[in-house]
Amino acid sequence: MKRNSSRATTAPERTRVPLPLSTGLGTGSMLQPLNSSMIAVAVIAIAHDFGTFEGTAWVISGMYIATAVVSPAAGRLGALFGPRRMYLTGLAIIAASSVFGALAPSLTWLIVARALLGVGTATQYPTAMMIVRRVAAEKSAETRTALAVLTVCSQSMVALGPTLGGLLTTVFGWQAIMWVNLPMAALTGLWVLRVAPPDVPREHPGARAVLRRMDLPGTALFLVCITTTMVFLLSLAERPQWAFLPVALVSGGLLVWRELRAPEPFIDVRAMLRNRPLAMTLGRTTVTYTAFYLVYFGLPQWLQGGRGMDAGHAGLIMLPLALVSIASTVTATRVYTDHGPRPALLIGTVGLVVGGALLATVADSTVTIAAIIGIAMILGVPNSFNNIGNQNIVNAVTTTEEVGVALGMYRTLQYIAANIAAVIIEICMGGAIDDAGFHRVGLVMTGLGAALLVGVLCSRTLRGLRPRG
Repeated sequence: MKRNSSRATTAPERTRVPLPLSTGLGTGSMLQPLNSSMIAVAVIAIAHDFGTFEGTAWVISGMYIATAVVSPAAGRLGALFGPRRMYLTGLAIIAASSVFGALAPSLTWLIVARALLGVGTATQYPTAMMIVRRVAAEKSAETRTALAVLTVCSQSMVALGPTLGGLLTTVFGWQAIMWVNLPMAALTGLWVLRVAPPDVPREHPGARAVLRRMDLPGTALFLVCITTTMVFLLSLAERPQWAFLPVALVSGGLLVWRELRAPEPFIDVRAMLRNRPLAMTLGRTTVTYTAFYLVYFGLPQWLQGGRGMDAGHAGLIMLPLALVSIASTVTATRVYTDHGPRPALLIGTVGLVVGGALLATVADSTVTIAAIIGIAMILGVPNSFNNIGNQNIVNAVTTTEEVGVALGMYRTLQYIAANIAAVIIEICMGGAIDDAGFHRVGLVMTGLGAALLVGVLCSRTLRGLRPRG
């Protein structure tokens, strides 16, 4: 038997998924983070335009809830009707909802338009990965580079979204953050039509077969569970709506009961329980994104409330964090490729511990701006390593048919984590944005990072995992 080093030097290098394909798919995946981040700087203008601040929070939350609910369904629909078809359908929904939102006559209609926008953007990432996996299987190509491209596309919009949204709102009005989706959706649609192979011909299932395979009772229970959970979490920041908690718990219990007995479940609970690496990764993802959003939401609030910066300068401070995150994605991909998921996740979780400790001890109203920028740059590292590690594990432990639903669940948990982080920040700040409250946020982040670090070190499921070829 040859030694691993010898085999590594003689084995032919596998091809990659064509860059035009992964980049074209990535432009569509940009639309979700772009619309999630641009809206944050446009809320004040929207409130002034409609003459009320009441309900403006739902302009943001409506899209989050819709995305969280629809993401797993997008993967299932991609498996039923073809991922390219569903990807393009999502772009059409994005374009239509953007026109609807830009012309909305009232705040209520804008909230509806934003929810529809969430439905459209939810289709992009799960179906993009299904297309990538299919092309990789046909060409015997590796998928890591394509996943890195999709990650960079997404994170670039996290970085540039607030800046672009502020510019568009200032120059053209808040409606411009809706209109900007049209050229992007059109360009992406033409690009994907040109570079993505047509869906594999299949028998068109009848309406009854589609309804059976969609598992409408399970889908409805999932919708109720996720919606009530997120509404309850959102309410904790101001006036807790306790009535939603038992509804969320009961619907969640009924969902598990239903899915364990359904012949074609919407969420295959049995398969998830059998697939321990997937279950553990989704749990780790929830904690990781909670820590990430503590920084993403908490740092700008503290810079404005604790340091007295305006929104523009606070956004500029966040830019190095996002740029470092984008740049370190390349390194994270290389670490994952050469050494597997555990080293990538170790770097990511150690970064969370270090970053949280710096927020808890160093970041205050007296420290220099240069030091704050340095801390922000350090905080950009764990985001990329954790994203690359966790998303590649989901890709590695699922089949082509399963990956869409699994990555849809990944996105759902991301948005639940965002709401959990918002609640934690509210509790830590105690109604006043100051150094003491921000230090408490840093301590929570440190604790979450430490728990993740222990989990990665002790995890048996990570030991046998190797990168997917």
